[in-house]
Amino acid sequence: MQLIICEKPSVGMTISSALGIETKKDGYMESEDFLVSWCIGHLAELSAPSCYGKCYEKWSLEALPILPKTWQLTISKDKEKQFNILKKLLFRNDVTEVINACDAGREGELIFRFVMEKADCKKPIKRLWISSMEESAIQKGFENLKDGKDYDSLYRSSLCRAKADWLVGINATRLFSLLYNHTLNVGRVQSPTLKMLVDRSEAITNFKKEKYYHVRLALDGAEAISDRFSSKEAAEKVAKTCKGKSAVCTSLTTEKKEALPPKLFDLTALQKEANRIFGYTAKQTLDLAQSLYEKKLLTYPRTDSNYLTDDMKETAEAVIHTLLSKFSFMQGVKLIPEVTGLLNSKKVSDHHAVIPTMELEKMELSMLPESERNILFLAGARLLMACGTSHIYETATAVFSCEDYTFTEKGKTVLSSGWKEIERFFLMNLKEKQEKENEKELPVFCEGESFDSFMIKVTEHDTLPPKAYTESTLLSSMERAGNKETTENAERKGLGTPATRASIIEKIIKAGFVIRKGKQLIPTKDGINLISVLPETLTSPLLTAEWENELSRIAKGETDADSFMEKIEALTKELVENADIEKVKAELFKQEKTVIGLCPRCKSPVYEGKKNYYCSNRDCLFSMWKNDRFFDDRKITFTPKIASALLKDKKVKVKDIYSHKTGKTYDGNVVLCDTKDKYVNYRIEIERKKKEE
Repeated sequence: MQLIICEKPSVGMTISSALGIETKKDGYMESEDFLVSWCIGHLAELSAPSCYGKCYEKWSLEALPILPKTWQLTISKDKEKQFNILKKLLFRNDVTEVINACDAGREGELIFRFVMEKADCKKPIKRLWISSMEESAIQKGFENLKDGKDYDSLYRSSLCRAKADWLVGINATRLFSLLYNHTLNVGRVQSPTLKMLVDRSEAITNFKKEKYYHVRLALDGAEAISDRFSSKEAAEKVAKTCKGKSAVCTSLTTEKKEALPPKLFDLTALQKEANRIFGYTAKQTLDLAQSLYEKKLLTYPRTDSNYLTDDMKETAEAVIHTLLSKFSFMQGVKLIPEVTGLLNSKKVSDHHAVIPTMELEKMELSMLPESERNILFLAGARLLMACGTSHIYETATAVFSCEDYTFTEKGKTVLSSGWKEIERFFLMNLKEKQEKENEKELPVFCEGESFDSFMIKVTEHDTLPPKAYTESTLLSSMERAGNKETTENAERKGLGTPATRASIIEKIIKAGFVIRKGKQLIPTKDGINLISVLPETLTSPLLTAEWENELSRIAKGETDADSFMEKIEALTKELVENADIEKVKAELFKQEKTVIGLCPRCKSPVYEGKKNYYCSNRDCLFSMWKNDRFFDDRKITFTPKIASALLKDKKVKVKDIYSHKTGKTYDGNVVLCDTKDKYVNYRIEIERKKKEE
């Protein structure tokens, strides 16, 4: 009997269906040959500091650094039932082998291994490694199960990453939070990411706009432009000198250029395009791609590869054929796909590029949610573009001389649209307005051609500040971090991995260090202040990119895991030893408190906290909790406006109060009933309309 452990229930059901397993039990599926069960995400996780001693329960500088000698694992209470089911199955006498069917990546490996370690199970392990949830792919995967030992290096890398994040995150967060008397979430990867956002914000803030000027000649449908002038007077002098004079074409150069088809999507590239075109966040794109993967419509999304394996030629051709029939915007488009350039097994590590699957042949695409359909269309369109022909065009540069001043005009002529034609049809199919290309075709000029009569003008322009980061541009910067300092043949570096970058961005937003403003990511005051107090070791993108690179080498078995952890522990000790105990910048994070009213008991100011509205008098017990059951049960958001009215008038009119009894909503007054005790009570007062006489 083989026990198959999946990452989540939905995957467990899909694998059960593919293997013909129909008998459902409590927390697992069963047949004569297989048991199929599942985790619920991370069942077992690295234990909290309090598990290593009472001295770590409360935050204190004296207890730092926290460096566990023997790491422990913990099961959260809400997941204990499923873990106990798995443990019981693991130790069934008829189970001779365990199959790791968690997601085929580092996180999936970690989830499975942590369960095995926590259960203290030593039974033989096989690994299911697939890139698609199609039935045929699952069946083929089971025919080619790998030895679990082949993935020991991947597990060591995953474990190092988890421990490193724990050590830096726990110690640095406690250290700087205590020093500055404010909760400051610090992370091995999220802090350098925040640093890039802060640097860009400061560059924008400190930018000083400067004016510059061009002189423009209107020449037979073209506009020849001068070099940039810093003063209006200088530009006007040139214009005056050239007015009424002749302009001669002194040079005409053309160059034929080729834009190769784009590469297939890895996860980061997919997230960048989805953000640029649809405005989706990196997390939204990952969640949508994961949902499509579980629906068998998309291959495994958490990949860093832009290629398919050499044996996927027929698969790719079949998918392309299906896309041509399914995508309405491709109707009538002649495409002879060339898939050879998409195949390169040497450039595929764990998983190939993200492409649609043959399952979409059976799917009515209109039945999908619009957001999922957009991602599927995006991945499909990229596959069609990638197998298209090159975009061929010719650039032309004409140089004109007038009174010893030089003017230039540039143009572009498309010779063969190639893959760009597919891109154009795809973008036309979208509801969103697309940017138009600025390039224009240059009129026919000849060297030596003279122009005696033309319009001339001076135009004024402003220098532009750097653009604020969007998720698309931030993902690009995270991906490239450290690349300038490495050789061309070096392992690709970057902040985080394709699978983690979305969560990193979400963490710094949730912590209050960054806000979304449209598509832009803007650091907050706390985010800017945090970067100002952190040492370079925690904010350097280069250093962190080097760590990520080392973790990649551990996964490949090219370097030692212990030496990496020694570096992280040394860094952690250094942080604590060099900490600024004097708190010279403690005022940076001092919160400005807004008075929302006066305490009904002692008349002291009442402030808004994260979880409550509290009296500023420490000897007074008055507090109104935002999550008070009274408000939650009636689906009332306890806003500062409501709190202020209650403090002032002892009652406030509230609309759409929910009634559990009727299932409907009504309008009424919430009345403050202060018992003078630890807790505050409330009641509903309904205004009865007087009957008309």
